[in-house]
Amino acid sequence: VQLQASGGGLARPGGSLSLSCVVSGIPFSMYGMGWYRQVPGKQRELVAHINNDRSTNYDVSVRGRFTIRRDNAKSTVYLDMKSLNSEDTAVYYCQTRQGPQEYWGQGTQVTVSS
Repeated sequence: VQLQASGGGLARPGGSLSLSCVVSGIPFSMYGMGWYRQVPGKQRELVAHINNDRSTNYDVSVRGRFTIRRDNAKSTVYLDMKSLNSEDTAVYYCQTRQGPQEYWGQGTQVTVSS
């Protein structure tokens, strides 16, 4: 199972970025997908999750600003981020779980700075 994340970078406060994560090795459409983020010295936290039925849930800090979506034909999950602020600066990871086994992408850095 491989998860390949991309799309991070530098954004201005109030700006937007979109992350992508291409998944291989599992029947993508059957599994939920999550985006997590981590800053140095803190635990990795769930940002958004999308189930195989496309139902979603978000951390309260990003609700209304971030959108998680999936394209099953491309085995890809996206995180569209807008109205970014400095507290969104982190390494972002995509994740899935197959039974007790978790799989993670390599992480992509998002930096929000003027």
